[in-house]
Amino acid sequence: MTQLLDKPTDQRIVLQGTWEQFKLIQQASQDSPGVKLFFYAGTIEVLMPGFQHENFSEIIGYLVTTFLLAQGIAFVPSGSVTQEREGKASAQADKSYCLGGAKPIPDLSIEVIFTSGSSNKLARYAALGVSEVWFWQDGVLTLHHLRNDGYEQIEFSELPGLEQLDVDLLRRCILMAETDFPLAVQTFQASIGRR
Repeated sequence: MTQLLDKPTDQRIVLQGTWEQFKLIQQASQDSPGVKLFFYAGTIEVLMPGFQHENFSEIIGYLVTTFLLAQGIAFVPSGSVTQEREGKASAQADKSYCLGGAKPIPDLSIEVIFTSGSSNKLARYAALGVSEVWFWQDGVLTLHHLRNDGYEQIEFSELPGLEQLDVDLLRRCILMAETDFPLAVQTFQASIGRR
């Protein structure tokens, strides 16, 4: 376990290229589990997440899924499935959710960021038409809702059912889970059970 924690968080390669070149890289990496690929505006990004990245991704996904189940919200977890608009954009969020039922583009995408900022990622998700994008970066959770002119940072989710989520509680429990996952889950479950 110590060796996992000592490794760099993420390995990231950014290239300039066309959609066709991106599709060739995507095809060539099909047998490489754990590699995530992104494309937008002539930029190809290859990401190999490290332990901390994956750890936070699992923590956030578990807590969000716990909330959706506790609230009785119909949803389909779509994980890091490739979200794509042919020729324009492609992304693999760390976690994604379709509310109501399965959809080609999820309602919510969540990304853990260790190696690059969120501003360029928002343009990519806007091209895909994802209603809401959440970023976990440097211990901070930010929420962004798609408007007609791009994303607006918001304090609370505007997705049906998720507007009841206590975002401050979620942030605290994500941080707590870094050192004590069971306690974080128990705290989160107890708090959402009282709502």
